[in-house]
Amino acid sequence: MGAYVPALAGGVLIGLSATMLLLLNGRIAGVSGLVAGLGRPSDPRWAADLAFMVGLILGPPAFAVLAGHWPEMRLDASLPLLAVAGLLVGFGTRLGSGCTSGHGVCGLARLSPRSIAAVLTFLASSMLTVVLAKGIVP
Repeated sequence: MGAYVPALAGGVLIGLSATMLLLLNGRIAGVSGLVAGLGRPSDPRWAADLAFMVGLILGPPAFAVLAGHWPEMRLDASLPLLAVAGLLVGFGTRLGSGCTSGHGVCGLARLSPRSIAAVLTFLASSMLTVVLAKGIVP
């Protein structure tokens, strides 16, 4: 059970931060939209977008301080592959009018039909990617 506590705490914090952003600012916690907002410093929501993103960036150091060690991560991909994957995710995010945080965390909680379709598309695409990348299908 103890191994799941950090993941559970992280999930609770994600839900709490998304809820607070919606209740206090009337905004959906879609990270791609918040990042896009950082490119518009004249936008009145810029400071709130920046504060939310700084909070996301400070998450791992806060974990390290509280837990006494950095979160464990393992990347088996090369840096060029990660860069291409990041660009494809960014393209898909713009194409799908949002990311997994906006559609998956906030949209599903609001039972948004558009978000349900988007999340099903995310899941199908990720499963297909794993099948192709790992060569699961003979």
